[in-house]
Amino acid sequence: MGRLTVRRPVLHLNPDGSTRSRPDTLVAEEPLELRVGGKALSVTMRTPGHDVELAHGFLLTEGVIGSGPDLAGARYCNSVDEHGRNTYNVLDVDLAEGVAPPDASVERNFYTTSSCGVCGKASLDAVKLKTRHSPAADPLRIGRELLLELPDRLREHQKVFGSTGGLHAAALFDADGGLLAAREDVGRHNAVDKVLGRMVMDGRVPATGTVLMVSGRASFELVQKAVMAGVPVLAAVSAPSSLAVELAEESGMTLVGFLRGRTGNVYTGAERIDL
Repeated sequence: MGRLTVRRPVLHLNPDGSTRSRPDTLVAEEPLELRVGGKALSVTMRTPGHDVELAHGFLLTEGVIGSGPDLAGARYCNSVDEHGRNTYNVLDVDLAEGVAPPDASVERNFYTTSSCGVCGKASLDAVKLKTRHSPAADPLRIGRELLLELPDRLREHQKVFGSTGGLHAAALFDADGGLLAAREDVGRHNAVDKVLGRMVMDGRVPATGTVLMVSGRASFELVQKAVMAGVPVLAAVSAPSSLAVELAEESGMTLVGFLRGRTGNVYTGAERIDL
């Protein structure tokens, strides 16, 4: 499997005006081509590891599957480097019998970058997908103090970030703050897909009674992914976009931004938080 980090020499600029050479640790970034039944569907730049989870999460949040049994299997294809070694950068999945293949709206016309999973959609209208697991009626309630603790709990699981400073992270917690899954990736949308993919594989979708905590901002796509999995609460350490707030409100999701220290902004669904 690909490495999570890579060591490279750098020239460090010191505060006193001098310089020195030293090794630096970089987060690995490699392409993953996802195929369904042998047909290429998407290419995303990701941190190697948990690729099968990534595939499950991606297909769930794109509306191709609704639960784990909708996938019959996954295998790496024979993608080799210049030395003839498998790169593990092409993953082919098979849908279960009776599950419709993804339509053209799911296909990416361009590479999905690590910063934006929506860029290159065949149609912007395809972004607004219909979820099979609406969070609107989820009765979850979470205490204010527990909510404020989640950024620190997420940070505890950002081990590669600690050595590189170059990764996003996502973690799913239950109503008592218990960790269900945590993943890091160079792409924030990939980290979320890996977490939600783990839930698919564990038979935990819809992800009722859970809180998704993410590093960075709360984009429209992250809200969409959470809605598609039935997650009732999404919290982020940075800002949401206007479209993210609109989608959260329309979907009956609680959306919290700027959650750091002792403060945060509740944009939608404040009734789920015991203040």
